[in-house]
Amino acid sequence: MTGDDRDPFAEPYDGPVPDGVDEAAVDRMRLVAKVMDDAVRLPGTDFRVGADPVLGVLPGVGDVVAAGVSMYIVLESARLGVSYGTLVEMLANVAIDVAGGAIPYVGTVVDVMFKSNQRNLALALDDLAEGASDTVFASVEDAATDALEGAADATEEVVDAAADAASGDETVGAGTTAERDGPVEIPIEVEDEDVE
Repeated sequence: MTGDDRDPFAEPYDGPVPDGVDEAAVDRMRLVAKVMDDAVRLPGTDFRVGADPVLGVLPGVGDVVAAGVSMYIVLESARLGVSYGTLVEMLANVAIDVAGGAIPYVGTVVDVMFKSNQRNLALALDDLAEGASDTVFASVEDAATDALEGAADATEEVVDAAADAASGDETVGAGTTAERDGPVEIPIEVEDEDVE
């Protein structure tokens, strides 16, 4: 089944972890999803619940704590290189879970049924299996590399200019010349204010 025709209510992707993906991180994500959404089977049924609906019972803080734990899967997915679109989908799942869970009485049912952590795990693993190329951290890494290369080039130009100045070369900058008769004087205007 490809990522395009994936059933969001189906079990998460359980295929092999693609090469280059941190398997320990994927195992941690699976553990968080299981604890939050599927830790315990309800007696007499095949339905499972986790800590998310239990935390949701605590007024105010329960859904916030559950959202914080759910964000771990999103952040770890970003670190692993999941695409921007998938990360936005994952954030939407967490937002729906929090908003739905905040509704009195109905919120617990939403937490039990929606299972945002399992959905987010499935999205992340499907995206990683497809080999997403437009990733958050790859883009940041490229930008940082470009910035460092630019800084290195600028530093090299400054060092060259300083070396030229120290050697008495008359050229300054790119193709300009300056006369070196002595120190450069910079006029500074000072206004006198009458203080009474």
